[in-house]
Amino acid sequence: MEACFLSSNSFTKSLDVGLPMIKSRIFVQPKRSTSQFQLKKTTTCCQSQSNSPSPSSRDDDNMLDADWRSFRARLVAGEQAFRSQESSPTNDPDMAMNQPPSIPMGDKWAHAIHEPEKGCLLIATEKLDGVHIFERTVVLLLSTGPVGPTGIILNRPSLMSIKEMRSTSLDASGTFSDRPLFFGGPLEEGLFLVRGDEGVRNSGVFDEVMKGLYYGTKESVGCAAEMVKRNVIGVGEFRFFDGYCGWEKEQLRDEIKAGYWSVAACSPNVVGLATVGSVGLWEEVLGLMGQNKVW
Repeated sequence: MEACFLSSNSFTKSLDVGLPMIKSRIFVQPKRSTSQFQLKKTTTCCQSQSNSPSPSSRDDDNMLDADWRSFRARLVAGEQAFRSQESSPTNDPDMAMNQPPSIPMGDKWAHAIHEPEKGCLLIATEKLDGVHIFERTVVLLLSTGPVGPTGIILNRPSLMSIKEMRSTSLDASGTFSDRPLFFGGPLEEGLFLVRGDEGVRNSGVFDEVMKGLYYGTKESVGCAAEMVKRNVIGVGEFRFFDGYCGWEKEQLRDEIKAGYWSVAACSPNVVGLATVGSVGLWEEVLGLMGQNKVW
């Protein structure tokens, strides 16, 4: 149990042995404040309707947010299907060109991308086997801001509740005391994910990761508790994390090039709150990408 809640200092020492190739750089980070997450801080939880965008502009924004990832996924799936059809020995090339295959998209999909982006997944490769904290992890990237990318590990099980961990910074009011606390990474900061609709979006204190999924820090947990008390959102729509992952600005790209991470875009259902803590998420994402592996 103790090994699951390591400090950034103890993790750095373990990497000196585990990853000699880039031992002085990979995951060795100073402790960072929550300003890194670029939250929209505010003193009130629910902004007045006069500050909210008009219904028509909200609809336009929602369409853009909802469509661009799935549109890209359809293009990727269509290209893969076309190549498969084109290489088939029984296929008529002219027919394949004139009648591209129809690609049904399910609720869950994932495909490889070349560059990290907000809302993408980092999937640990075999090069991180033996590195206890990151072995077979799936990291949800929350931000790719100017300070450097940040994310949280999704597939480490909860061992304790917030109350048992005495994490007052994440629950000063006691609203979330019985909620499980998941391990999010080696850097010391409490974070949470929240699933919500317009009420959550218009509060102005949470940052959107992808459509319907937001994150917050200890600065916004008071507002989150107030929204629960007002029945704006249910307590079950939150997942809390002890710690997070962080990289310097170009460090993550270097690690990806070195083969420590695979990068994937995915549908919101792949990273839904029900998947948090699921030890099978690593295998599921690789399966969706068509990369079933046993290492």
